[in-house]
Amino acid sequence: MTPALIGKKVGMTRIHGDNGVVTPVTVVQAGPCTVLQVKDNESDGYDAVQMGFEDCKPHRSTRPLIGHAAKAGTGPKRFARELRLNESADVSAGDVLSVDQFNEGVNFVDVTATSKGRGFQGVMKRWGFGGQLASHGVERKHRSPGSIGGHSDVARGCGIRKGKKMAGHMGHVRRTARNLKLMGVDVENNLLLIKGSVPGPNGGVVFVRQAKTKA
Repeated sequence: MTPALIGKKVGMTRIHGDNGVVTPVTVVQAGPCTVLQVKDNESDGYDAVQMGFEDCKPHRSTRPLIGHAAKAGTGPKRFARELRLNESADVSAGDVLSVDQFNEGVNFVDVTATSKGRGFQGVMKRWGFGGQLASHGVERKHRSPGSIGGHSDVARGCGIRKGKKMAGHMGHVRRTARNLKLMGVDVENNLLLIKGSVPGPNGGVVFVRQAKTKA
């Protein structure tokens, strides 16, 4: 099975190499995750493994989810994620997955999470606009977008073109950072040390799997 785990972003630290080089890394507490369901091509139409992370109290879950977890011999989980596979899985419901699966031949990982929310932002912060001139004659309009185009486009109903870059909500969207280098695995504490930009805030839920396009 492709090495993959649900975890939480802890924060950043640094590691010292044998040659004295200091490398900044992001610490991710990954797993342990319990296999809730194993899907196969015959019964479900595709191969996949559904895993759960972090126990939660039954009164904070729902009866369908409690029953679904009970089939795997475990309690309800706070987070669940499904991993699609190209072949049949070599695990079964109720198995516990830990970070030791990243020890064998995994050098790069893909990390999926929800990015930090930035609220409502203007065009300079959201899209990198240059703004207006900071000189005489520009009065309290230095960070405005300027002209947004004419309204005489008959083919588009005399409106602004769809997708126009303007001020609005920024961040808090699903993002995947690909091919991040895995610098270390701490099996005892269930930690992964990842070099690169891991999306999301500290304490946010992340999904780490072996990189698809890089070994």
